[in-house]
Amino acid sequence: MGTALKLPIIDLSSPEKLSTSRLIRQACLDHGFFYLTNHGVPEEMMEGVLMESKKLFSLPLDEKMVMARRGSRGYSPLYDEKHESSATSKGDSKEMFTFGSSEGVLGQLYPNEWPLEELLPLWRQTMECYYKTVMDIVGKKLLGLVALALNLEENFFEKVGAFNDQAAVVRLLRYPGELNSSGEETCGASAHSDFGMITLLATDGVAGLQVCRNKDKEPKVWEDVAGIKGTFVVNIGDLMERWTNGLFRSTMHRVVSVGKERYSVAVFVDPDPNCVVECLESCCSETSPPRFPPVRARDYFHERFSQTLASYSGSD
Repeated sequence: MGTALKLPIIDLSSPEKLSTSRLIRQACLDHGFFYLTNHGVPEEMMEGVLMESKKLFSLPLDEKMVMARRGSRGYSPLYDEKHESSATSKGDSKEMFTFGSSEGVLGQLYPNEWPLEELLPLWRQTMECYYKTVMDIVGKKLLGLVALALNLEENFFEKVGAFNDQAAVVRLLRYPGELNSSGEETCGASAHSDFGMITLLATDGVAGLQVCRNKDKEPKVWEDVAGIKGTFVVNIGDLMERWTNGLFRSTMHRVVSVGKERYSVAVFVDPDPNCVVECLESCCSETSPPRFPPVRARDYFHERFSQTLASYSGSD
């Protein structure tokens, strides 16, 4: 394991929006990661989601494969995801299950795969309640503070069509946690950055998450990020880095095996698929011109999923 990293702790319940946004700005400049506390999502709800997640992953493989990923949603078995940095040709040692909102146009375009009610009677209800609670209580408020941190209007991301409470996706993750018998480092998730705007991660407290604050430096220095009960670990994604012209960097991270099974739940607050991400005026100048061309979110995700997911069909 690496050295321990002390991340900033942001209190989402603080009534001082401007001072909170300044703390978020500094956290995004220094780390690209921070803890979010007093966020309003009940701890028992977070624990319930982790418990139902364990029930799903404990099903026999053939029952899970009935819900296999079609496009971007559904079940992904071990080694389905592989990043350029993957230590082995097999891919990452993790299982995943991804779902999103069933409502509106996006729910029709990208249908969810759900376990049978007779197998997991409380599963869908638990997951849909968690999705709605996180987006209603945390997603909009946090993006508003990020906008203020960038000297923008609080509702900027809504105005440009980025924030759509039906565009987020939730990914349940299980890492078997086995250690390599040869003594080599084993990754449940190899080094990568997230694709979207912001990620909210809840964990079961098992160690393994590491960040590399300078992804361009060699050799890479990895630092451990501990889980704090009842908090979210928040990190900036690649599209936010593009929006901010590299001011807020999407920090590289990974999950290493520590000899113990690990569960986590990631909520990816992604922009609407039709949103065009282009450099913010407040983040470029004559001496700092835009580094990234404009890109439609749908096209960007399609390209990234095609590169990393063996089962991705490209249909969505």
